Amino acid sequence: MDRNEALFVRAQRTIPGGVNSPVRAFRSVGGTPRFIARGEGPFVWDANGKRYIDYVGSWGPAIVGHAHRAVVSAVQKAAVQGLSFGAPTEVEVEMAETLARRLHSLDLVRLVSSGTEATMSALRLARGHTGRSKIIKFEGCYHGHGDSLLVKAGSGALTFGQPSSAGVPASIAAETIVASYNDLESVDEAFEGAPHEIAAIIVEPIAGNMNLVKPAAGFLEGLRARCDKHGAVLIFDEVMTGFRVHPRGVQGMTGITPDLTTLGKVIGGGMPVGAFGGRRAIMEKIAPLGPVYQAGTLSGNPVAIAAGLATLALTEAPGFYETLAERTRALTDGLQNAAHTAGVAFSADAVGGMFGLYFAERVPTTYAEVMACDKERFNRFFHAMLDAGIYFAPSAYEAGFVSAAHTDAEITATIAAASKAFAALQ
Repeated sequence: MDRNEALFVRAQRTIPGGVNSPVRAFRSVGGTPRFIARGEGPFVWDANGKRYIDYVGSWGPAIVGHAHRAVVSAVQKAAVQGLSFGAPTEVEVEMAETLARRLHSLDLVRLVSSGTEATMSALRLARGHTGRSKIIKFEGCYHGHGDSLLVKAGSGALTFGQPSSAGVPASIAAETIVASYNDLESVDEAFEGAPHEIAAIIVEPIAGNMNLVKPAAGFLEGLRARCDKHGAVLIFDEVMTGFRVHPRGVQGMTGITPDLTTLGKVIGGGMPVGAFGGRRAIMEKIAPLGPVYQAGTLSGNPVAIAAGLATLALTEAPGFYETLAERTRALTDGLQNAAHTAGVAFSADAVGGMFGLYFAERVPTTYAEVMACDKERFNRFFHAMLDAGIYFAPSAYEAGFVSAAHTDAEITATIAAASKAFAALQ
């Protein structure tokens, strides 16, 4: 009996769609989701006991691999002292100090429990700081499921107030302007249309939620300049990229300083942790110092923070990021070579420990180009790899992740399996 199928049937009786986050349902690729029983290093095992080389990595946090001894030990030591207090703890201070040391844009930091909470709070803070109501986001960038962020544009055009989820009031959606990623002209149009109303631009400085899409030359610099010109707050959503692509995030890689930064994933090491922080003049507007209210009973949870601190400490080992980037690039280069040998239109890209796979001749640079990739062919490739024991994200529109626990052996095995999968696509 297939336990994954049995669990999925059982789950659907009490959980909407059988999952607690939509992409897990495999609806984009078809088939039955794998219910994961355990993980270790670069591997996960499903409910049937089948082992997979894992390139999802809990959607990014598992940068040192699953169940790393140092991380597990830190969690165990914290847990026996108590799970939650709703009062300040020393580890919260240590985490804030660590983040401020590694990201020089952070004068002050507020810890929360998720990336969504971080971005929602950062936007509220930007609005409170500027006294303005509208924000600019980019089509294809995901910043969590806050109401004002579940807005998209049609056909890549600049659009006001088009909710992409039921339950988002049109009045809230109307405060969000959607521009085109890597297109500064669309940003200029937004400011021209609402010259004194835009509180902030929020952007994934390297997009990972429409697959991996890098910023074009001058794009991030252009956003910084336009925020300075118009008095808007520049928010880098580094929930995914923070400490995943560079020891100091995309901002450290590029030298472009945002006003506010949102963080998550890696800083929790697999536990639910988020954070937002930035310039002192803005952060001092947050309660209890200022009038912008934000609170959380479990914010700075000591067990979760212990996991994050242990993970961040491991990433500070000499050569950690260089080795991670080399291994990730070896994967994408190997996959591209295998596809080209098989005559399959395919490209791949990588930055740090993130990568993107595209069934297209060239690496996409825009949302429209990502949408033009061959989704049907990706779905066939995904299932062939899953059958071979390789676990990629169950969507053609998500970035993948390599961990420090992946060795040359796992990369080689993945490329070998992909060679067979590409050959079968003809």
